[in-house]
Amino acid sequence: MDFATGQHAFAQALLHADAPLPLGLTGAGGAVDAARFAVYRNNVHVGLTRALAQRFGVTERLVGAEFFAGMARAYAQDHKPSSPLIIDYGDDFPDFIAGFEPAQTLPYLPDVARLEAAWTRAYHAADAAPLAFSRLAAFTPEALATLTLKPHPSATLLRSPYPAGAIWAAHQGTELADIEAWQPETVLVVRPEMAVNVHVLPASDGLFAALLFAGGTLGAAAEAALTEEPTFDFGAALVGLLTLSAFAGIHQGDVP
Repeated sequence: MDFATGQHAFAQALLHADAPLPLGLTGAGGAVDAARFAVYRNNVHVGLTRALAQRFGVTERLVGAEFFAGMARAYAQDHKPSSPLIIDYGDDFPDFIAGFEPAQTLPYLPDVARLEAAWTRAYHAADAAPLAFSRLAAFTPEALATLTLKPHPSATLLRSPYPAGAIWAAHQGTELADIEAWQPETVLVVRPEMAVNVHVLPASDGLFAALLFAGGTLGAAAEAALTEEPTFDFGAALVGLLTLSAFAGIHQGDVP
């Protein structure tokens, strides 16, 4: 057996309780010790479950520790860490939750988990100076409409049919806060300086922000937003996003 095959077999045995023990794995006396390997397997699962619980604390509070542990264990069976940095573990956990049958009664759960994953990514993202409004003031209205904006390295925009931002915020204290309105939300997660900020954008600005984050021009994004919501205010929406440090650069055509 070559090294890669043996490594894969070892990982499979760790993550799947019904998998056979890796060939050639013996104790000090030369005999196969399934009980000892089971302890090691359990320690691995406990470690991965704890890592997920630390990253997705609100998600755990929403479903309870026991349910979360079972969901995390099911995830870990087919999702090995892809990085030596355990802080990165669980990037696709929200997508797993979306397909996890026992969690289907909580349809907002995947988006809350996506927000938590974005928070962690923002915390560890590269530093960058936010885009200043003064850089846009130099453009004529015609040229401004052709610009695309580069999102801040720490920024993630989440559009949810549920109040994902309000649910997350309600669980930040020791006491559960009230959710004022059960409605769709567009949430910006960004770390312009030392602290990660979570902002719920005005409802009328959601499409505009989403199109800008997808690489649309200011003109096209504003036109689409105004078509969807006649009360959309281009100036207020743009200034609002810049004030929240959503962007870090400008692109005009192929020239940054």
